[in-house]
Amino acid sequence: MKYLLWLVVILIALFLSYWAFLFICSCFVNTKKLYDKHSSFYRWLLVSSTWHLIFVGRVHFHTKGLEKIPLNRRFLLVCNHRSKLDPITTWYLLQDYDLAFISKEKNFHVPCWGRIIRRCCFLPIDRENPRNAMKTIEMAADLMKNDQVSIAVYPEGTRNFGEGLLPFHNGIFKIAQKANAPVVICGIKGADQMPKNFPLHGTDIYFEVLDVLTEEQVRTTRCNEIGDHARDLMLSFVENNQEEEHNVNLRTV
Repeated sequence: MKYLLWLVVILIALFLSYWAFLFICSCFVNTKKLYDKHSSFYRWLLVSSTWHLIFVGRVHFHTKGLEKIPLNRRFLLVCNHRSKLDPITTWYLLQDYDLAFISKEKNFHVPCWGRIIRRCCFLPIDRENPRNAMKTIEMAADLMKNDQVSIAVYPEGTRNFGEGLLPFHNGIFKIAQKANAPVVICGIKGADQMPKNFPLHGTDIYFEVLDVLTEEQVRTTRCNEIGDHARDLMLSFVENNQEEEHNVNLRTV
């Protein structure tokens, strides 16, 4: 019993030391700067700190089509968006691809993580100012062209709390066109259940790569056509999952 108590004390000390270290490292990030060089060290901090959330939340990933993701090539990833945990679980699941999300400014003010994602080349976007939004698109394309990160963005622009999908902002596909990069179209389900399931139950998250458009396809296709194709695939993914949930509910009544 004595040794078990010491083990618990050591584990707590290590946990607190890690988060203290994380906080100290985050203080070295310039919150007024947009970084154009990816940091492997801060990426490690981001992934390792996310592991705690994945572990405590008992998240189980179910994936399909990951083999379609281009190797040794930067890409634009687009996906449906229902939960604020979607990007967190996605950057953890796809940690080998150095994803940098385009996100609202508010997320860059989250303690510790807000600074760390900034250092990992995540980009804030001004949804109200088209000129500033275009600057973000240009910077995202430059990051991909310079082989720093792959960019992830939600075409809906914000979380969807209802059924189906919100209207797409097809301008984001200009990132792939400017960077001459492929587009990876994905679907995600389940992250929104984590707060409801914790702490009594684990959470199953389903992530599927629905299609990958090559550089040539992206270059020769208009943004609205790419958006229509991506939307059709995501809508099918979302509706199929909603139908499955409905059938499960009927069986449990």
